[in-house]
Amino acid sequence: MYLNGKTTIDLGYTEYLNQIKRPVLKNCNEACLIGQAIPMFMIMILNKARWFLMLTGHRTWVFDQKPAIISTGTVGGPFEANGMLALDFDLLHSDLWLGQDSYEKAHKILLEEACQKAIEKAGLQKEQIQFFLGGDLINQLTPTSFAMRTLGVPFLGLFGACSTSMEGLALGAYIVNNKGADYLLTGASSHNAAVEKQFRYPTEYGGQKPPTAQWTVTGAGAALLSSAGDGPRVTSATIGRVIDMGMTDPLNMGGAMAPAAVDTIEAHLKERNVDPSYYDLIVTGDLGQIGHDISLELFHKHGTPIREEQYQDCGLMIYREEQPVLSGASGAGCSATVVYGHLLNRMKKGELKRMLVVATGALLSPLSFQQNETIPCIAHAVSIEYENGP
Repeated sequence: MYLNGKTTIDLGYTEYLNQIKRPVLKNCNEACLIGQAIPMFMIMILNKARWFLMLTGHRTWVFDQKPAIISTGTVGGPFEANGMLALDFDLLHSDLWLGQDSYEKAHKILLEEACQKAIEKAGLQKEQIQFFLGGDLINQLTPTSFAMRTLGVPFLGLFGACSTSMEGLALGAYIVNNKGADYLLTGASSHNAAVEKQFRYPTEYGGQKPPTAQWTVTGAGAALLSSAGDGPRVTSATIGRVIDMGMTDPLNMGGAMAPAAVDTIEAHLKERNVDPSYYDLIVTGDLGQIGHDISLELFHKHGTPIREEQYQDCGLMIYREEQPVLSGASGAGCSATVVYGHLLNRMKKGELKRMLVVATGALLSPLSFQQNETIPCIAHAVSIEYENGP
């Protein structure tokens, strides 16, 4: 087949697809006059072919357009303000109430502010954002839904528990990569007092927790994706499977989630055919110390050569050692704030060029716990690369 004097084999796939689409979709009659009309069924076939080219292995997408993260917004609470990464937040609050009369309403404000910061830093207006993808841990995603009521952006709600940040980034990159949006926001959030009240006990109760427990982050992180512009690039994503190892303790989330993280990381490395050393950093979302140690043991048992110094956890980065967080941090806002704040800042400074972010989630609910169900878990991995650092 010839196109503009070239055989199709001489053209890159994306260039070829763009060239044949342009005259057909603009005006079919005009295209016929200049001899370049392509039947619409060919467009459908080629789009289908592109999807197959993007799918690598069973559950990994490789994004040929490499959508850019052109800006981010991160907001935290008072505990985060005293943590290790305070300087990487765009905004920090001095109390948990944020001027509201309930913790759930305060939770909503966190996400609103993170989205507004991301939009402002990109120099855009909210009317230019086509979609928002995201969620939280509260019943029916009400903090996120109510935040989108304020923002007014077309909204796709996601629930992946604490894996929601990378679920949203993976799906958002898929949409942008396939020309489904020019500008797309994705994010996740959590609020310590709101989440603890729902899943365990109100913090006012003062219930004692074992060393395996973790501290829910009060924070929100949002990322603005675009097909054009400068910024770290989303290059691939591996979608997690639900893994349930029969654990039932809601105060040991890290131990429950570790096998899911290992399963997704090993699938990603296999399906992308890369060695762990390809990445400067492989970082999990909120395994905490218990889950981090378990996952390292599983990698060693499976013969996966991940070096301890390149394998970290967001839940072990955000707070100081002297803060009483027991096994580490958790919550949907944990990976969202650490990745969209601290880690992307490190990329922009040239300290990291390639990282694999693996957000982990425990898919339990208060009802499932009350009915003596075990805890199913999931992890989604997204690779981010940036070659334009200083």
